[in-house]
Amino acid sequence: MTKSNTKTRPNSATEDPFLWLEDRTGKETLDWVHRQNEITVAELQGDPSYQTCFQTALDLMTAEDNIAVRSALNGHVYNFWQDKTNVLGLWRRTPVASYKTEKPEWETIIDFDSLSAKEGVKWVFSGASRLYPDFSRCLLSLSPDGGDASEMREFDIDSKSFVEGGFRAPASKSGFNWLYKDTVIVSAAFEEDEKTQSGYPRVVKLWQRGTRLEDATPIFEAQKQDLAAGGSLEFDGDKRHLLLTRTLDFFASHSFLRLPSGENRRIPLPDDVTDAVLFRDQFVFGVRSPWTAPDGTLCKPDGLYSLDFARWIETNVLGPVETVHEPADRVSIAGIARTRNRLFINLMDNVRGKVVAWDRSGNDWSLQPVALPENGSVGISHAERFGSSVSFSFTDFLTPSSIIWSDDNAATLTTVKSQPARFDASSLVSEQFEARSKDGTKIPYFVVRRRDQNGPVPTLLYGYGGFEVPLLPGYAGVRGRLWLEKGNAYVQANIRGGGEFGPNWHQAALKANRQNAFDDFAAVAQDLVKRGIATPATLGIQGGSNGGLLTGVSLTQHPELFGAVVIDVPLLDMLRYTELPPGASWMAEYGDPAKPEEAASLAAYSPYQHVEPDAAYPPVLLTTSTADDRVHPGHARKMAARLQAAGHAKTLFFEETEGGHGGRGDRRPQAAQAAMKYVFLQRALAGTA
Repeated sequence: MTKSNTKTRPNSATEDPFLWLEDRTGKETLDWVHRQNEITVAELQGDPSYQTCFQTALDLMTAEDNIAVRSALNGHVYNFWQDKTNVLGLWRRTPVASYKTEKPEWETIIDFDSLSAKEGVKWVFSGASRLYPDFSRCLLSLSPDGGDASEMREFDIDSKSFVEGGFRAPASKSGFNWLYKDTVIVSAAFEEDEKTQSGYPRVVKLWQRGTRLEDATPIFEAQKQDLAAGGSLEFDGDKRHLLLTRTLDFFASHSFLRLPSGENRRIPLPDDVTDAVLFRDQFVFGVRSPWTAPDGTLCKPDGLYSLDFARWIETNVLGPVETVHEPADRVSIAGIARTRNRLFINLMDNVRGKVVAWDRSGNDWSLQPVALPENGSVGISHAERFGSSVSFSFTDFLTPSSIIWSDDNAATLTTVKSQPARFDASSLVSEQFEARSKDGTKIPYFVVRRRDQNGPVPTLLYGYGGFEVPLLPGYAGVRGRLWLEKGNAYVQANIRGGGEFGPNWHQAALKANRQNAFDDFAAVAQDLVKRGIATPATLGIQGGSNGGLLTGVSLTQHPELFGAVVIDVPLLDMLRYTELPPGASWMAEYGDPAKPEEAASLAAYSPYQHVEPDAAYPPVLLTTSTADDRVHPGHARKMAARLQAAGHAKTLFFEETEGGHGGRGDRRPQAAQAAMKYVFLQRALAGTA
């Protein structure tokens, strides 16, 4: 496919000859990146099908009839919008009544293309914290390169202008929330002593208007080895609570309530509390492992429970714990949200969505299912904390997304938006199968293919399997047009490590058990071959971030199972991942390579250390971003270099120079990458390379 363009740097470390590629913006490193990009662009963008694929992807990503994703607040629907004209996007709003019409009348709040042209920086919108109760003032976050680090500026929505002399802070991974109009809660990560070892905020401060940021008053600290500290103002009706959080790791935290006296009182719940929300004087929560409350109530994973928060504030005694939602087999909690008077729980039942609503009157909870479509992915799009509006999304692999809206806490529901079909699904079918993993566990997976498929076809298998994140059925126009319409098949695997079946499903692939996730993925691949859907030569795999680790391991452990491998923004050197910020934040997921027993389990699968020169690897495409400040680009760079140096010439590498971990910002490079990946897969799996 291509000749190796890798050199071993003279005088480099004996243990890792490609350590120099961890220098994110060094000249020698970027020269290597540019040479690699030139080869990959020539190879993939030079394919006769590329330009059509790129244009199709760009048209779909920027289509004017895409559904405007929204949040409703104080009578308006807010939306961030990008299309071909507004490349960096518009932050805009429209009245709720207008949003429900076929052609809403949008009012532009900020034009990021104009702002970027004026200031000479390609600003990427990173969100806004709005000030209660009229929400016209906001603390606006702007990323200069699409990464996680953002600059903050105070902005007035009504005048559509930055507040002269208002709150402002330089780019960092700090967080900002309003306490009052003249007081901001700062989760600070500016100076080194304010950062945790993962690079996230360690200190929470109160910043008064008119004073310098460096003079803000510290009110709370986490430990250096913790993941992060944070502070936020939470409302329960008209009651205001300043909550502070010491996040120990991805799955454990301590929450505190700041009292008027200045005391930070810890809420006496276990470290692994999840799904916490305040609702009508109740603190509603779930747990990741069984916990017996002081009153004897057994709280179980995938259940929801509540305690009298007002009573606890008054007495400092944890009273009776009530059961809100009983756990059930193969049912897990996907999320919870609340309006002023109703609590909504998004559930997954065998990887299919539904929503139930809970009311509280007096001392009792009452349940009512929300009448939403079945057998697809149902999500809570928004729930207005200070009102009664709520909306839900529905989709599946073959059904375009729709928005179902209610202004009365889901008592009445109306479909207000439906995305047009992006591909011809009339000949396709979506099916759910199960594979049996190495240890006997049944692993569900979805297959989307032609109904009349007769024999193996090019098949793309996608997986993630980490951080309690579920993979759910979803409609993707680009995938439909560039892959499914060509007669190919798409497979989505619900392997352990994800959140499809709650905390236990996730914990089954933590740390020393990580191999379970890789075995699950291999089992799905083998099952696809057994069913005749694909052969190893026609089966490609793709995953990003933690999913990039999954596909990297799959490449090195089972090269015989696959015909092509796409590894996006990955972790791959698991013996050094904690040395590349913010890798230390993931030790609760993978383990600590500084501990011999955990290093041994990491070394057993770390893809970078398992590249073999005599292995028969299929074609590989690795992608990353220079601006990715979540997963360091060094992982993908070093893996590509090692593969090429070991003689695996069918290894391509591409690095985007902006856009961060999620590829935010300009849609054109996103469309280009999507097109290149589908060209790569089609060539490799259809034997046309």
